[in-house]
This record gives sequence, structure tokens and C-alpha cells, in this order.
Amino acid sequence: MAREIDFPTKDVALRDDVRLLGAMVGDIVREQGGDSLFEIVESARAAAIRRREGDPKADAELATRLGGCDPHICEAVVRSFATYFQVVNLGETIHRIRRRREYERLASEGGRPQLYSFHDLLEGLKETGHDAASAMKILARIRIEPVFTAHPTENTRPAILEKRQRIARALVDRLDPSRPPSEERRAIARIRAEVTSAWQTLEHPSERPTVADELEFVLFFLSDVVYRIVPPLYEQLEDAFLQVFGETVRAPAVLGFASWVGGDMDGNPNVSAQTIRGTLARQREVILSRYRGELHRVSGLLTQSEARVNIAPAVVDRAAAYGRMFPAAMERIPRRQRDMSYLVLLRGIEARVVATRDERAYAYTGVDELLEDLALIEESLAANRGSNAGLFSVRRLARRVETFGFHLATLDVRQHAEVHRAVAGRILGDPKFPERSAPERTRILSQALATPPVEAFLPDAADDAVLEVFRAIKECQLKYGHRAIGPYIVSMSQGTDDVLAVLLLARHAGLVEDNVVPLDVAPLFETVPDLEAGPAILRELLSVDGYRTHLATRDNHQMIMIGYSDSNKDGGIAASRWALHRAQTALLAPLNDAGVDITFFHGRGGTISRGGGKTHLAVLSAPEGSLRGRLRTTEQGEMIAAKYGLRGIAMRTLERAAVSVARATASPMHDPREADWAKAMSTIADEARATYRGLVYEHPGFVDYFRSATPIDVIEKMRIGSRPSSRKSGRRVEDLRAIPWVFAWTQSRHLLPGWYGLGTSLESFCQREGIASLMEMADEWPFLLALLADVEMVLAKADMPIATHYADLAGEAGQPIFSMVREEYERTVRMVLQARGRERLLEDDVTLERSIRLRNPYVDPMSLLQIDLLRRWRATDGTDDALLGALVTTVNGIAAGLQNTG
Repeated sequence: MAREIDFPTKDVALRDDVRLLGAMVGDIVREQGGDSLFEIVESARAAAIRRREGDPKADAELATRLGGCDPHICEAVVRSFATYFQVVNLGETIHRIRRRREYERLASEGGRPQLYSFHDLLEGLKETGHDAASAMKILARIRIEPVFTAHPTENTRPAILEKRQRIARALVDRLDPSRPPSEERRAIARIRAEVTSAWQTLEHPSERPTVADELEFVLFFLSDVVYRIVPPLYEQLEDAFLQVFGETVRAPAVLGFASWVGGDMDGNPNVSAQTIRGTLARQREVILSRYRGELHRVSGLLTQSEARVNIAPAVVDRAAAYGRMFPAAMERIPRRQRDMSYLVLLRGIEARVVATRDERAYAYTGVDELLEDLALIEESLAANRGSNAGLFSVRRLARRVETFGFHLATLDVRQHAEVHRAVAGRILGDPKFPERSAPERTRILSQALATPPVEAFLPDAADDAVLEVFRAIKECQLKYGHRAIGPYIVSMSQGTDDVLAVLLLARHAGLVEDNVVPLDVAPLFETVPDLEAGPAILRELLSVDGYRTHLATRDNHQMIMIGYSDSNKDGGIAASRWALHRAQTALLAPLNDAGVDITFFHGRGGTISRGGGKTHLAVLSAPEGSLRGRLRTTEQGEMIAAKYGLRGIAMRTLERAAVSVARATASPMHDPREADWAKAMSTIADEARATYRGLVYEHPGFVDYFRSATPIDVIEKMRIGSRPSSRKSGRRVEDLRAIPWVFAWTQSRHLLPGWYGLGTSLESFCQREGIASLMEMADEWPFLLALLADVEMVLAKADMPIATHYADLAGEAGQPIFSMVREEYERTVRMVLQARGRERLLEDDVTLERSIRLRNPYVDPMSLLQIDLLRRWRATDGTDDALLGALVTTVNGIAAGLQNTG
């Protein structure tokens, strides 16, 4: 018997919103698609609900109703369901904002603050004996740096993103209970207009996006959302500090933002030195335009006259100086306003910002000069009764300038190790260099770095393209400041030589200042074997005199990136997570011995199998000593929209991350039982990896099953990313990138990479040690708690009855494999529930359970449609473009419904 979807009292408003928005979508479907489309959609939805309730006839009814549909009808049906997901997603997001406001109201009345809020953090610190000074020391150590990346499965038009913003604002307007009915009607009308317009807009462009398109996607969130919420977030922290400790403070800078778009060359043939230059130029244009607009607005507020209030002489003098520099700008100020020195100075600063953007005379040479100008105004206002007459707005602008500089977001650069080896070999005059062993390459490079560069090297076009990247980095550091360029990340690092090669190439390209390469080099350890080899590589790297000298110029700080995607694809989720955990612990030892600080850069994706999950659990489960107050992690595709799509949600995302890191930094956890738990986990991980690889890499029929029982062939044809889906041509799992690998399994409702192998290993452990031992570990060890919570989420989103239909696409040859998959799924569900003491999945997360159940009646018909279309399209050998178009629509629709791609 199906359970009713539960909406407790606190969520009744969400229920009402869902009903309102769902009915609105139904009306729009009827209006735009006609009665026949509406009837198909409604009958499919009703049958899907009956199917979920156990009606044995509903499955066949769905298949009959949707099978053989004209491709255009299929697209319209999927678009109907996808429109529902979009408005429900927004409804749930707005409800989070509604609940946040309620928490704040209750806290102001003496109630307990919201968990993982700044107020909650500071209350906890105070309760554990911290005073204001020690709390500030903890906050000063915190650094949260999301790194926005391109995502091959996210290519939503900016026009659609803007519509969602406007819908969200109209929904937020409805939160005010005092609004008259006429305003309510207008808000609903605005929502309907935007949803209808979105229905009539092609959501995903038909052309493959360029790097510039990907940049505009990221810039939308950085400039429209993140830019706005940075000062309020700091103010929220300062307000909490005042409430808890009774002291007014200026919160330390805890936020930074970075990006890979335009700098990630690994596997993307369109990224080059030119895109590095172009990306940072575009980012500067955007941020300086933001500053210009804000300066103009603030100048209209600061209209103080010297006849009424004192203004610091330094402000008056600087305003006069800018008047001489920018006479045209001064002429645009009416004469009646020229005694308003703050206004005059701000218009001069605005003119200088424009000169900087346009690279004209009197441009700022660095962001510190702009901050100095703003500080003059701040100090004068503070000293002359201006605290409530504009100081607030000037300080907000200064916060933004401190955070975003003249570059908006730090641009990381990434390239594959093999590319460097080839060029290094030609620089060294050693054609066999790439084929030599890693120790031999290290010895050769160490010697080369200890001597002046050889000038006889004549690069060919391919070599010069690689070296030009380093020249571009140098130019951008000089033009935009050193903060503009982040670490140089070496993908698939497998030896010390892969780091040293970057220094060699940088020297030959002229990226040198005072005989030093001004660049952080971060090895990226991705596969399980590479993670295991990482500590030995690092020890050897630290023994190279030339590299130790380099580190000394980088404040004895080393960044290391760890990859979740390829390690998961290589060994399954349990082996991947444990390898990552052990690698971090092991990598700390040589760095600590050498007195070198470290930042771990986590290459996470949106899905659990690619490192996604709840931030606070990930931080809680981090190895002791690995955080050091810093969290640097990638944010991709749909997760950017989910976490940073609305200002209120973006603030909560960053607040929760900062609080999690601060709490872990203030109270590092240590349990003497962890050594025994680690031994047990090593065995569990090894057995899980063997089970996973036994299917994925060793079963002779697996690749054929994968390519038949998932829409991977459709995904490979989709123009949804600027990079190919595979690093190398071929059908092997090894050749496929992690994102389409996970995306395909998500579409087919298997979600196999997020759980396969764990059930067998947990069952084996319990047979040896007993269920009580497993339950103790799951309850008291943050690492296993986080792993099982993440896997439980994946198991809840997977759907074996739907996956059965996908398995049928593989024919009789695929049935033995699917039997293995289904048995392991049932085993994993059983073992996870036993370990956590649960009776059903998501028993303690009713919000997520409700969210999944709200969407299932709409996702299920799309899955069955996709299966029917796959069968028909493959029967044409993939030549029917109309069927392919409908299939692409189902891929996008299912991704929107499950809220996961890769």
C-alpha cells in the first residue's frame, strides 16, 4: 500500500505552492499543446501514480499509452513533465527561503538558531569556552573557495536562467502575508507569463556550446547572484557575533571564488592561451562594469555638502585631483553638485574604473588603489557623523572589491601530464623522454632545473601552443594581479616528474620573476592506484632541491587536487572514498615533516558517485588535520544552479560550508578506535572494489550491456558540452569520461556507480565480525556515517523496476548481468538499512523522500518513453533525426526530474 506524501504543518505552504504551480502547468499544457496533449500527459501521470501504488495493470497501460508516439508528441509530453519539475524545483527552493526566515524570527525571540548558521556556530563556540578573541582567531583561519567549472551535461540558455530568476522573485513576493489580493493576482500572472514564455523557448541550444558560452553561464551566477550576496553574508556573520559576544567586529575575509572555464585544457581542444586571455578580459569587463554601476548609485546617496558637515581634506584633495584627470566626467556633474565632495570623488573613481576597463590613461594599476580611494571615503564618513549617511553602502562596495578584485574569479589552469612530457622531451632534446620511467624522468628534470634553460630549443606549432599558455599566464598576472591565476593543475599525475615538468615549461616560456616561477603547481591524483602512490610521489618531490626552493617562494604551501570521479569509475564508491580518505592522511605526513602547509582541492561532481553529497557530512568525515580551515571544491553544472541560483540559497550554501569548516577546525575529532575501524574499512573497500571491478571491467558481456541498457549512445551524440565524452576513441569503460559514465547510469535508473559492490563487502564483514560491529562504526565514525548516508540517497533515487525495462533493451544476453545488478542492489539496501538501524530508505530525511516521491509520477513516464524511443531509434541504426531529437528531450527531462546528471 502506498503511503501518502507527508506535508507536516511547517511545510503546508509548500504543499499549497506545489498544487498552485502544478495546476498552472496543467493549464499551460492545455493552452499551448491542446486538449489531446493534456489528456496524454494526465493519463500518463495517473497511470504512473497507480503503478507506484501497486496496480499490476498500470505498467502495461503506460507502455501502451506512450509506445509508438510520434516524436513531436513525445517531445511535447516530456516538455510538459519537465516544466512541472522546473516550477516544483523553484517552489521547494522558495520554501527553503521561507523556512530560513522563520528560523530567524524564532531565533530573534529567543529560540534556537538554525543548525549550521553563523549564530549556531558562535553559540556553540561560546558554550565550549571560547571568548570573542578566540572565536575571531578561528574565523580568521577559514577560507571557502568554490571553483565553478564547465559541465558537459548543463547547457541551459541564459534567457531561461533569467526567466527562472524572475519566477523566483515573484514567488518570493508571495511570502509577504500582508499583500492585498490584487498583488497576489499580479504575482501569479507574472509567474504564468514567464512559465509560458519558457515553454515557447528552446531550453538547450542546438549548437554545441563554445568556451565563451560556458563562460557566460558561469558569469550569470557570479555577477548576478554571488556578487550581490557577499556583503550581506559578512553582515550576517557580524550580526551573529554581536548577538552572541556583544562585540562589534569586522568579519575576516572567508570567501574566494574561482573558475575552470577558459583554463581547463584537459580534453577540451577549444581551451588555449587565447581563451585564458579572453576569459580574464571578459571577467574584468563584467566586474568593472558592476563596480561602475554601484559607484554611480552610491554617489547619488553621498550628497553631503561641506557647508553642512565636515569632509576629510584628503577626500576633497582626491576629488580635485580626479577632476583634473577626468575633466569630461567632471563636466557631467551639475555645478550645483560640485560642493558635494563625496559625490565628486565617487564620480572620479567611476571614471577611473571605466579607464581601467577600457585600458586608457590614468587606469588603476591594481585593486589596492581602488580600495585606498574607498577607504578615504569610509574614514571620512566614520569621523564626520556619516555612519548612517552612506557608510554602509561604501563598506558593501569595498567588501566586493576585496573579494572580486579586478578579475572576478581566480582562473585555474589544467592540462594532462602526457602533454607536458612530450614537450619536455623536445626541450631536453630527448625524444625517448615520455617513454622513460618516472624515476628516470625525475632525475633528468631535476638536473635540468638546476641549470640555466637551454636556448637551442626550437618549438614546433604544437609545442609553442603549450608554451604560449605559460606566456598568457605571465601576461594575465601582470595585467590583472596574481590572484587572477590559480594553481596549474596536472591531470593524471603519476610521478614527481609530472610536477617538475611544469616548472621546466614555465621557465622556457619566460614565466619567471626574479628567477622564480610565480605559479602553484598542483598534482591531480585521480584513480585509486594514483591516490595510493601519491604519498610516495610527494616525498620524492619534497626531496628535490629545486622544488623545495620553489615552494619556499610560495610560502611553503602545496596544493594537491584529489579526484572523485575517476577513482569511483575505477573502483566503485567504497574503494574510491576510502582511497581518498587514506590518501589525504598519508599525504599529510611528508608535508608535516617538511614544514609545508597544504590545501586539498576536492574535485567533486554533483552526483554521489562523483563526490557530491551534503557538505557538512563531507567536512565532518574529513581526515584529522586535512582541512586546516580551508575548503576548496569544484561546483559543476546543475549544482551551480541548485546552490547559487537564488541569492537566499547562495547565502545559505556558503554559510553552511563556512560553519562546517569552522566547527571542524575549532573541534577536531579524534577517536582511539579509528585505527581498528580503518583496518576494517580497508578490507571492506578491497572486497567492494573486487566486486565492482568483477562486473565492470572483468565480465565479458558488461560493455555490451552498458551500451544497450543505457542511453550512452544518445549522450555521446548530444551537443551539450564543449568537450568530447571520451578522452580516447573506443568502447571501453576506461576510455569514457566520468561524467557521461555516471550520466548514462542515472538516466537508466540503475545509478550503479553510486552503490555497486558495497552490499557484498558489508555482508561479508558482518559474517566475520557481526552486525553490532558494523552498526557501531556506522553510528560513531563520521567517515562511514557519511559514506552510508550518501549511498542511501543513491539507493533511494535508483529504481530497479524501471531499470528492468532498460535491461530488456540488452536482450537475453543482458539478463544475467541485470540479475547480478538487481541482487547486489537488494543486498546493498538490506545492509545499509541494517547498518544504520533503519526500516526503510530515507527514514530520517523526510524532505528528500517527499521530493523524490513528488517527482516519480512524472519521471517514470519519461523513462518509459525513452526506452521506447531508444528501441525505435536503434532499429534505424541511429539514422532517424526526429527520434534522436525526441530522445535528447527525454534525457534533459529525466535529468531535470532526478536533479542529477553526472
